[in-house]
Amino acid sequence: MKIFAVIMAGGVGSRLWPKSREANPKQLLHILGDGTMIQNTVARLQPLVPFQDIFIVTNRSQVEAICQQNPQIPRENIIAEPFGRNTAPCVALTATILRDKDPEGVMVVLPADHWIQNVGEFQQKLRLACEAAQQMRSLVTLGIAPTRPETGYGYIQWLDRADSANQFFEQGLRPVKTFAEKPDLTTAQEFLESGDFLWNSGMFAWRVDTIIEEFQRYLPELMEQVESIHAAIGSDYYADQLENIYGQIAPISIDYGIMEKSQRVYVTQCEFGWSDVGSWDETYRLSRKDSNGNSIVGDVVTIDTNNSFIRTAGKMIATVGVSDVIVIDTDDALLICHRGDSQRVQAVVDYLRRKKITSLL
Repeated sequence: MKIFAVIMAGGVGSRLWPKSREANPKQLLHILGDGTMIQNTVARLQPLVPFQDIFIVTNRSQVEAICQQNPQIPRENIIAEPFGRNTAPCVALTATILRDKDPEGVMVVLPADHWIQNVGEFQQKLRLACEAAQQMRSLVTLGIAPTRPETGYGYIQWLDRADSANQFFEQGLRPVKTFAEKPDLTTAQEFLESGDFLWNSGMFAWRVDTIIEEFQRYLPELMEQVESIHAAIGSDYYADQLENIYGQIAPISIDYGIMEKSQRVYVTQCEFGWSDVGSWDETYRLSRKDSNGNSIVGDVVTIDTNNSFIRTAGKMIATVGVSDVIVIDTDDALLICHRGDSQRVQAVVDYLRRKKITSLL
């Protein structure tokens, strides 16, 4: 079974401002673990997917940094988008490229900015997803067993039902009943108590020819646009064609465009310790803490400070008599907020965009 990996690395990670910026987003940063987030994503694919079969889709402004951080991946495997159009276009474009290599190969799609604790368990679940995708010609997603009523994630509801097409029922593969958007707290609690909802990790496996069939069925216009880009690969006018067509493509996610409509979607439940590291609160939750519940990096003095997350870029920071705060210091910006409010950092980024303060974006 041939396995390709497609790593989506075009996001900005604005909820991790001021560390994460458009020119240096969170996937290129050391947030958790030894390497940057994208380096850790590449590393945990070994030895399941060789480097020559790993492809990274990113914004063209990030290509050089990604190449520098991942020199083992061939440069031609770095696919540059002129601007983001959500996840469906980048999946469709990469599928047409992989079709030339092996249309029956399995295509694993992964975000570049996830944290995974148990890599061995992750690899086992990913292999199961690949085998199911190959043999059943299904779309398989990795669902995460929820540990709390989380409002920041989408959810997947599964059916505990065996069918003749499901060769992997005994190994935990289940048909998907529905996808749910990020819920409010009350709904999230109901999801947790029901026992048949999983967090949507945004990680998928499918055969190349299978996902192309689904694009042709559910997003035919997008598929035509992507095919016109693919036809220009290697030509002198490829860059112009890519920019022109991307300017016409309507942004749409793979979840909304394909997964919520397809009749051949399955999920495997995973418990390998997962997070999309989408906010400073989540980063605090995953970080090591001292006896006072503080997670500190840099030259920091704390007096009567508890349960706080503090990062400094160089200057000394002192905190006195505070609890449950997040302090993120960079060369040109300082963020201070209560723990529990870091999802609202997005509002700061929105303000900077409205005011066109591009130097801080």
